[in-house]
Amino acid sequence: MLSSGAAPLLLNGFGIASRSFARAAAAVAGRSSPTVTSVRLIDSFNKETVDDIFAHALKKQTGVSLKYMLDFGQNPIDRQMLLSAQFLHKELPVRLAHRVAELENLPYGLSAKKPILQVRDWYVESFRDLRSFPPIRDAGDEAKFTTMLRSIYRRHANAVPVMAKGVGELREELRAQQRLTELPEIHQFLDGFYLSRIGIRILIGQHIALHEPPKGDHIGLICTRCSPVLVAQDAINDARSICMREYGDAPEVSVYGSPEFTFPYVPSHLHHMLFELVKNSLRAVQDRFADSDDPAPPIRLVVAEGGEDVTLKVSDEGGGIPRSGLANIWTYLYSTAKSPVDPRIVDDADGGPVVLAGYGYGLPISRLYARYFGGDLQIISMEGYGTDAYLHLNRLGTSQEPLP
Repeated sequence: MLSSGAAPLLLNGFGIASRSFARAAAAVAGRSSPTVTSVRLIDSFNKETVDDIFAHALKKQTGVSLKYMLDFGQNPIDRQMLLSAQFLHKELPVRLAHRVAELENLPYGLSAKKPILQVRDWYVESFRDLRSFPPIRDAGDEAKFTTMLRSIYRRHANAVPVMAKGVGELREELRAQQRLTELPEIHQFLDGFYLSRIGIRILIGQHIALHEPPKGDHIGLICTRCSPVLVAQDAINDARSICMREYGDAPEVSVYGSPEFTFPYVPSHLHHMLFELVKNSLRAVQDRFADSDDPAPPIRLVVAEGGEDVTLKVSDEGGGIPRSGLANIWTYLYSTAKSPVDPRIVDDADGGPVVLAGYGYGLPISRLYARYFGGDLQIISMEGYGTDAYLHLNRLGTSQEPLP
């Protein structure tokens, strides 16, 4: 068992990322920055809880694959659901503890921001709920555990916009002080945090979904016959509707591919990614041709079926992105949208990238969704012409979670 005095030492030893955080924080402190009084875990929670969190944060996380979730959920009998609950009962506290430890050690005073503390406390509360739940031995225990999982799932619904609010406050402070503009430690942390969040919500959501009435061609959240063309059409309709409300018009989007082609995937993930890509292209084309006498050229969405990957390409003639600005599109502190959405009016951050417009989170989080199941997202742009986005999805489903 760890002593309360050992907590800061352990937190500084969680690996390269945490050590770089410490160095960055020290560097900022040396620039006569205002002193920030950090609210530590030990100030808010009892010693037993803090020690338990740090002990779990030192444990290794266990990854799963899409194929494993498919195979495991094909026959959701009581025995399977019991094993699933027992795995989550053991695994989720480890994943939550890793994130709490990181939230304690963010540079530039970010850990002391009120929105960040709120997210941290959500994670601690869920950790305590899981740790206080007794061993799961039968179907009755599993049913009670699933009820608790639903509560945890709802509790964390707004974590993304609330985190964005905290990071946005830091960004505005640094701008006002005319100091740092690039925060690589923050980007590294947010990539890991949001990737972990995707994994946690998939694990919990999959278990909960297996309790719901069966849906055709679905095993929990996973559609065994997901049609990229049909999902793309839904995403296009949603994105064009947003564009129509914003501009009063929307360019056409042409889709190339067979709606008959299907493969196992999570449709909501695919919708989120395609919605973001199409939305960006619609805005770029609309802005470029708003005052032109020439009609706006259509956006092209191509679905290619490969042996290893399913690749979707979204191409536009919206003028492209300067080469010097390409790196910015993957940061969490960059956006071309006018202003961020107030997190207080967001009901569920998992509703898609639309709720994050203006935070600059759409593309980096879309790339994390792709990478979670072994895919990737790449952007290639020709300044003065347009942009191509390549969304690669792992067709085999054998890739393990990329746990941060």
